[in-house]
Amino acid sequence: MKADRDIIIVGAGAAGLTAAQYAARANLNTLLLEELAPGGQCLIIDNLENYPGFPDPLPGIELSQKFEEQARNFGAEIQTSSVQSVSKRGKLFTVDTDNGPLTSPTVIVATGAKHKKLGIPGEEEFSGRGVSYCATCDGPFFKGKRMLVAGGGDAACDEAMFLAKLTDQVIMVHRRDRFRAQRALAERTLNNPNIEVRWNTEAKVIRGDGKVGEVVLWRNDKEEDYTEKVEVIFVFIGSIPQTQIVKALDVRMDEAGYIVTNQRMETSVPGLYAVGDVRSTPFRQLVVAAGEGAIAAHAASQHIDELRGEAYD
Repeated sequence: MKADRDIIIVGAGAAGLTAAQYAARANLNTLLLEELAPGGQCLIIDNLENYPGFPDPLPGIELSQKFEEQARNFGAEIQTSSVQSVSKRGKLFTVDTDNGPLTSPTVIVATGAKHKKLGIPGEEEFSGRGVSYCATCDGPFFKGKRMLVAGGGDAACDEAMFLAKLTDQVIMVHRRDRFRAQRALAERTLNNPNIEVRWNTEAKVIRGDGKVGEVVLWRNDKEEDYTEKVEVIFVFIGSIPQTQIVKALDVRMDEAGYIVTNQRMETSVPGLYAVGDVRSTPFRQLVVAAGEGAIAAHAASQHIDELRGEAYD
């Protein structure tokens, strides 16, 4: 049975776009599937300051456009399509999409991760009405207003810094007594005069009349709560890996649900690779994701050569 493509990549973030570039450059018939817009998490970064080769900060959307352009220039095809599942029969994978099934001997999963929710009363009720998971998307609507940011990692600090450009009333709550973000980013956040950091504090209830008006905060070190008036709550408390499409393949995952690979980005299923935020890794950054995409495409190319009996000994 002839495959529709040499390689199918699911997800067009930095990892997926880089994989597409390297696969197409290796003269593979490459298809990249993305249900939304190419760019992934890069699209919501206001100013990207730590990507190699760009000493001056640039908008994440600008970098993602360069990724996409480069992949297309090498011949990668990018389609807007959602993927329901990936299965395997013999040596071929079947990728079920909303445009029909597609087959290939190799698949790279670059589906990323979605934001975790607080799971507190009022969060769902006020989602889109003062509860947000994207500062660059919704922050400008609350310019000059009193804002609350929940979280203590890189994303929370990054987004708080962006919001501090829009208002001098950013309250940042973290359930521990120190940030888990990179030291340089954490220090800049703590030194920003527009951000007030409150340690050992958690959001417990969100209230309002049609839109967010206040939040009940819990001091876990003193075991007491109090109410804070705010007009918007931004939540950045971690992510959930998007692995639903490979459930049928019984892929090995870690305790948190991220896909486990070796150094070649190979999963426990031959011909299947995982890159970016969906992969079990100690460090999630754009530059790391891009590197993983390049490695996966190279490994997939070698796998295809082996299947064709063309491997270089």
